[in-house]
Amino acid sequence: MATKQEKMLLVVVAKAPVPGTVKTRLVPHLSPKEATDLYRCFLKDRITTIQSLTGAALAIAYTPTDARDVFTPFCENGLRLFPQKGKHLGERLNNIFVEKLADDFDAVCIIDSDTPDLPVSTIKESFERLMSDQTDVVFGPCYDGGYYLVGMRRPHPELFANIPWSTDKVLADTLERARELGVRADLLQRWNDLDTIDDLIAFYHLHKNKAAQSGWAGETTFNYLARMEAKSLRLSSIK
Repeated sequence: MATKQEKMLLVVVAKAPVPGTVKTRLVPHLSPKEATDLYRCFLKDRITTIQSLTGAALAIAYTPTDARDVFTPFCENGLRLFPQKGKHLGERLNNIFVEKLADDFDAVCIIDSDTPDLPVSTIKESFERLMSDQTDVVFGPCYDGGYYLVGMRRPHPELFANIPWSTDKVLADTLERARELGVRADLLQRWNDLDTIDDLIAFYHLHKNKAAQSGWAGETTFNYLARMEAKSLRLSSIK
């Protein structure tokens, strides 16, 4: 039987940071190695942020399945670690919900690793909405039409089947499916995931006045971009 603190579970989905396989849309503005190093910063920011989340167990679901050793250093503070299972994103997300909700968790939220400045308050809010008994599924919308977070209290596999993944229709089609099925969906605040050079420019300008501060969500990512800016990226000169 799970303890009271373990009734909620937050799962970070992540890819192994290997050049040529992560953040490929940032190339050629960044080299494959630079894009991979940036993605490592995303992961560090996400893990640092969620460590302050109280009342929930924490885990990383990684892909590919043989990448466990790559993620072990990220789990030194007690994060659970398990591989994603499934042929495509929808199948992998659904399998996480099926498996973890069967493990006596009352609510599971799955979050991406591409929104490094997302505050922990938003993650906490996702669980609060789920536990209110007025919501069956909660989504964190992205500006590109996808979502950075999805949470459930019981599996709804229909919400992941035949969805046009990697398009701007992902969330809209999923919400339409939820309406058709009578699944009560709720939306968190919209947030920007960092996929393109324009996303990095917006991120840099949004946070550049925080440089003298410390301990804010996204700080590791910003510091990396600031070093790149000083070197060659010139984000500050691009409007």
